[in-house]
Amino acid sequence: MTATEALQRTLAAEHAAVWVYGALGAQTSQSATPTLFSDVTAAYLVHQERRDALIGLVEQAGAEPRAAEPGYELPADLSTPTAIADRALRIERAAASTYAYLVASTRSDLREWGVEALLDSAVRQLAFGGKPASLPGL
Repeated sequence: MTATEALQRTLAAEHAAVWVYGALGAQTSQSATPTLFSDVTAAYLVHQERRDALIGLVEQAGAEPRAAEPGYELPADLSTPTAIADRALRIERAAASTYAYLVASTRSDLREWGVEALLDSAVRQLAFGGKPASLPGL
C-alpha cells in the first residue's frame, strides 16, 4: 500500500471518529457527567483536527481526499455513561490500530505524525476505561 492510500484509510477512520464523537457528545451532560462530557468533547476536537490535517496531507500528495460516509454505526442504546464510554473506547482502539497501520506504511514526517497520533489515542483510551497496553494499536 502506498503512503497516499494509507493516508486515505486513516482519513476514512477519522471521518467516522468525528461523526460518532459528535453523536456521543449529544448524549452526554455537562452537569450530570462533567468528566465524561469533557473527555468526549476533547476527543471530538482532537479527531476533528486530525481529520482536517489528513485532508491537507492527502491534497499535498496530489489526491482527492476521501469523503465522509453519510452515517456511521452506533449502538442501539447510548442512554448510560458506561455505554457512551464503551463506544468512545472502541473509537480510540480503532484509531490506535489505524495509526499503527499508517506508521507501518509511511516514512519520515508522516510516520512521526502517525506515532504521535497513535500514542495520543492509546493514552485517550485510559479516560474511557481502557487498560495500558505494551503495543497499542496492534
